[in-house]
Amino acid sequence: MIFENNLAFAQSLDLKDPINHFREKFVFPKHNGKPVIYFTGNSLGLQPKSAQHFVKDVMNDWGQLAVEGHFYAEKPWWDYHERLAAPLSKVVGAFPSEVTVMNTLTVNLHLLMVSFYQPTKTRFKIICEEKAFPSDQYMFQSQVDFHARHLGFDPSEAIVEVKKRPGNHHILLEDIMKTIEETGNQTALVLFGGVNYYTGQVFDMQAITKKGHDVGAMVGWDLAHAAGNVELQLHDWEVDFAAWCSYKYMNSGPGNASGCFIHQKHHKNKKLPRFAGWWGHNKERRFLMEPQFDPVEGANGWQVSNLPILSLAPYLASLEIFEEVGMKALIKKRDLLTAYLEFVLKDIDEQLPDTTFEIITPKERACQLSVFLHGQGRKLFDYLMSHGVVTDWREPNVIRLAPAPLYCTFEDMYQFGQILKRGIEKLAD
Repeated sequence: MIFENNLAFAQSLDLKDPINHFREKFVFPKHNGKPVIYFTGNSLGLQPKSAQHFVKDVMNDWGQLAVEGHFYAEKPWWDYHERLAAPLSKVVGAFPSEVTVMNTLTVNLHLLMVSFYQPTKTRFKIICEEKAFPSDQYMFQSQVDFHARHLGFDPSEAIVEVKKRPGNHHILLEDIMKTIEETGNQTALVLFGGVNYYTGQVFDMQAITKKGHDVGAMVGWDLAHAAGNVELQLHDWEVDFAAWCSYKYMNSGPGNASGCFIHQKHHKNKKLPRFAGWWGHNKERRFLMEPQFDPVEGANGWQVSNLPILSLAPYLASLEIFEEVGMKALIKKRDLLTAYLEFVLKDIDEQLPDTTFEIITPKERACQLSVFLHGQGRKLFDYLMSHGVVTDWREPNVIRLAPAPLYCTFEDMYQFGQILKRGIEKLAD
C-alpha cells in the first residue's frame, strides 16, 4: 500500500478497517475532553467496558450467595478459571488442557522453572537474551544461586546472555543459534522473552525452540509482550512451557493474573518436580483432603492456590473480545497500523531538517516501535504526554510506541505525527 501522511488518508483507512468498531468497547482516558492517543498497551491495556459488568456479577454473587457462590453462582467460582482456557488457547496456539491462569508472571516462571530447570554438575547453563526484563534477570540469578549451592557449579558461568553486536540495536538470530550450539550439552534451559520489552524485537520462537531441543535443553518463553500481540503456535512448536502477564495486550487490569502453558507431552509425567498445592490436586477428589498429591492432568495440575475470581472477571471480559475478533484479524490490522506509524515517523524525518529520533525496532516486530530520542530526549517525551499522547519512557533515551489494534486508529497515528512534529519544532526554537 502507498501511504499518505494526511488526515483524509488516515480516516479512509479507518473506514475500511473491519475491526475499527471494537474501539468503542474500551474506556479511554481524556485530555481536554478528547480520548488520548494511547501507545502504552504494552504496559497496561485499556479497560474493556464489559469488565465492570463481569466484576459486578461476581460482587453480586458474593453478596447474595456468600460461600455458596463457589458452586451456585451463574459462573461458579469453583471452575471459573476453566472458562478462560478455550479462548486463551486460541490466542497462544495450544490445546485448552495446556493452558491455565494463576498467580502473576514472575511467580509462575519461578514455579515452572522448578519443573523445567533441572541442572546437573555438567548441564546447568541458562541461555537468555541480553537486557531481558529485570524480573527475568533476577529470577535467573536466584534460581542459579540456589542450585549452585547444592551442585557445586560456578553460578557466574551459568547464565549465558546472547548479546547485540557492536552498533546493533537488536540481537541476530544467527548469534542465538550459534550460542545454543556452542553451549551444547551444558545447556539446561533456553528462556527468552518472545518480544524484547525494550526494542520490540520479536524472536523466532519456533526456530529457537527447535535449536534448544536439538542440544537436549528445555525451552520456555516469557510472553509478557507477545500474548495477544504475536501469532503463537506453542503446541505445534513443542515449546515446553511459557507464561505471560494478562494486563498488557490482554487488557485484564493492573497487575492481574498470569497465564501459563505447559505442553501436553509433560502432562502425564508425575515424576516431574513441581511445587504442589491443593488447587492442583485431582479435581474430583480435592475435597477428600487426601495426604498424597495427585495432580490434575494438564496445565491445571501446576496450580497452587484458589483462584482470585475478582481478578479473573475482567480477564474473561477481555477474552470474549479476543474471541470475537480473532487473532488473524488482529494481526492483519496490527501490521498495517504499525507500518503506517513507521511511515508517519519517516515522513516527519524527511520534513524536518534536524530530526531528533531514530527507530531501533527491527523488521521482526509486532505492535511496538521503540524510538531513540537524540538531543531533546525527555523534553520531547514530556511534550507528547502534555499534549494527549500517552507513551512510555525508558532510559536512557527511548520512547516505546505500541499502537494496539483493538483500540488504536489510523487517525491516531496521523494526529500523533502532527503533535510530534510540533513538539520537535517548538523545542528546537
